Amino acid sequence: MYRVNLKPMSVNDAWQGRRFKTKNYYKYCKDLSFVLPKIKVHDGSLEIHFIFWITSCSDIDNPIKLIMDIFQKKYHFDDKNVMKLIVEKKIVKKGSEYFEFKIIPYKF
Repeated sequence: MYRVNLKPMSVNDAWQGRRFKTKNYYKYCKDLSFVLPKIKVHDGSLEIHFIFWITSCSDIDNPIKLIMDIFQKKYHFDDKNVMKLIVEKKIVKKGSEYFEFKIIPYKF
């Protein structure tokens, strides 16, 4: 698993209304792209594991879409090839949030 010492951003913080991304979203994309490890991602079907170390008030599914979009750009894959997601939430105090992930080939 890779650890990313950056709080997962929620969808609520990323969008202004229905169409406009926030300045925080653009900053988060830049920051996350910078800290993500350089890894080679398999070209076929994928399985992604997430562990979100977030506060008890945070929804487990909120950061997934944002992070997946950034992963696609960084690691050059199409999320239509993601066949399996495993997502876990662990509780931490506010200000201590981060996430871990692993991207592996999906085995049918």
